[in-house]
Amino acid sequence: MADIYLFILACGVAALLFGAWNVRAILAAAPGSAKMQQIAGAIQEGAQAYLNRQYRTIAIVGAVVFFILWILLGFAVACGFLIGALCSGAAGYIGMYISVRANVRVTEGARQGLARGLDLAFKSGTVTGMLVVGLALLSVISYYLILLGFGASGRGLVDPLVALGFGASLISIFARLGGGIFTKGADVGADLVGKVEAGIPEDDPRNPAVIADNVGDNVGDCAGMAADLFETYAVTVVATMVLASLFFGGTSKETVMMAYPMAIGAVCILASIAGTFFVRLSDAKGWMSKLSSNPIMTALYRGFIASSALSIIGIFFVTMWLPGFLGTTATDGVTYYGFALFLCAVVGLVVTGLLIWVTEYYTGTDFRPVRSIAAASTTGHATNIIQGLAISLEATALPALIISAAIIVTYLMAGLFGIAIAVTAMLALAGMVVALDAYGPVTDNAGGIAEMSGLEASVRKTTDALDAVGNTTKAVTKGYAIGSAGLGALVLFTAYTMDLRFFISNSDVYTSFKGLELDFSLSNPYVVVGLFLGGLLPFLFGALGMTAVGRAAASVVEEVRRQFRTIPGIMKGEAKPEYGHCVDMLTRAAIREMVVPSLLPVLAPIVLFIFIAIIAGKAAALTAVGGMLMGVIVTGLFVALSMTAGGGAWDNAKKYIEDGNYGGKGSEAHKAAVTGDTVGDPYKDTAGPAVNPMIKITNIVALLLLAIMAH
Repeated sequence: MADIYLFILACGVAALLFGAWNVRAILAAAPGSAKMQQIAGAIQEGAQAYLNRQYRTIAIVGAVVFFILWILLGFAVACGFLIGALCSGAAGYIGMYISVRANVRVTEGARQGLARGLDLAFKSGTVTGMLVVGLALLSVISYYLILLGFGASGRGLVDPLVALGFGASLISIFARLGGGIFTKGADVGADLVGKVEAGIPEDDPRNPAVIADNVGDNVGDCAGMAADLFETYAVTVVATMVLASLFFGGTSKETVMMAYPMAIGAVCILASIAGTFFVRLSDAKGWMSKLSSNPIMTALYRGFIASSALSIIGIFFVTMWLPGFLGTTATDGVTYYGFALFLCAVVGLVVTGLLIWVTEYYTGTDFRPVRSIAAASTTGHATNIIQGLAISLEATALPALIISAAIIVTYLMAGLFGIAIAVTAMLALAGMVVALDAYGPVTDNAGGIAEMSGLEASVRKTTDALDAVGNTTKAVTKGYAIGSAGLGALVLFTAYTMDLRFFISNSDVYTSFKGLELDFSLSNPYVVVGLFLGGLLPFLFGALGMTAVGRAAASVVEEVRRQFRTIPGIMKGEAKPEYGHCVDMLTRAAIREMVVPSLLPVLAPIVLFIFIAIIAGKAAALTAVGGMLMGVIVTGLFVALSMTAGGGAWDNAKKYIEDGNYGGKGSEAHKAAVTGDTVGDPYKDTAGPAVNPMIKITNIVALLLLAIMAH
């Protein structure tokens, strides 16, 4: 086994080294003029100040959770939580640190042409992507080996690894929600006063909220997405390892099968590194020319397809190396054949590609959904909203069909473990997918710096071309994150039911489960209650997130109006706005508003379990919690898909009009589209994406509840 573990460790280190190599290349690039650096410095200062305050708040909550886990489950479990939290936070923080330094260099690179701008922007995204997968894989394999070194086995291995996923999830939900409140509070406030009331362009330096808007791009779309996919990656790998332990526990292949999901992640890291070298502008030929009408998007898709193809090859050899072609026999006597597991992994990669394609269809300016919203804008604000809501609802259909088909196919080939392997393969491409996402805020900032610095129109044209693709990549990666989160949560639910079965069948050791008989049928009223309450959670969570953005945006609107009113000369460019006031205001609002919604998925299964246990006993409480997990997975998937796709479609409908369609900027259609965009902003960048970690954290807390009962 030593060679397997060394290979996994080496691939994790390779991801970090490749990220460091890209950091060096980015920082070596020219940072532009003094004025450009001054603007970039303000963005850096605001982003760092926000994350510092956010992480201090999270640290307080994390410290409380750490000591609770130590008391209830022991030091090893508490340490797992701490490792997951620290690594998730580090991935987001370092990624943000690089993105706010790459933005100005992309602006300067745009002076040299589109190819140079694309190269720097994608390199910046690659840093964040490699940090996510490298730190996630290294945290899991390192702690797993440490536990093995101390002689841990069985629950002594499983519970600390589940806690590691819990630590990553807690950071993720805070980062996603807090960053989303900040960025959309700034974006909505800046648009409502700047574009609609004052009639000034986006990123105009006269707008007091413009620096906060650019700060928000980084803390929301870079740090937030990094923490989100770190958590999904780590949680999925851990959940698959838990299933391997339950399926193959006591057999000679237990450690091999627990290493298998980590090995899939390892080879996909190498494939993602190789895939980054395919991202370059060139004349696309043959089938490659049909990927997108945009050459930048084609270049990015070329890298993704190369990573996927190389991953398939790598997963094949890893599967033949570990489970083996002849397969592995589980504890219950069922044989899992290596080739079937390999096909399940291929299905996971295919699902990834299909989800990205569907999301681009619903959010890209070349397709019917976005253009239908733009056309509806010509008849007013209300028709824009109606059509946008219709598209957001419609956008859930194809992903649901794709995910359902994948579940059936993989289950028929390799049962529940096959579903877990498919999801693991989906998440194994997170390095490339996060690179595509983190590219977005860098190009958005680059355009803002060009506008505020008063650079020549040719530079802004180049940054606009890069930014237009960035809007699409941010949308498609959110679709990927949601789909993988939904399937990852299904794996966690499977782990919950398998854990229950394990504890009950070994109730002579785990006496808390002695005599329990569980009924998960819909004739059990406690299951139905759990389904209803679980289905409620994403809607309530989304409402809290949307309300928080509304309050934050209203405060920005009032502040921007105040500055326009009380500081003479702003509109003539003779006086400098007080940018710091908006940044500080949003920082305080985001920190304050993120705490209660973030604790909702942590406390909900605990409160439900305690309440039902008091009135009806432990068996009823465990089935109610199981119902809650299924409810939150199903409605959470649809809420997140609807919000993300709908918000992205609203955003790009506005951009489609700004490109000169239906009257262009300043037209009545444009004003209606701005209204739709401001409604869609908290949909796609706050409430929708934050549902991802919310789904999984509910499931992880349920697993920890079982561990507490068994302890």
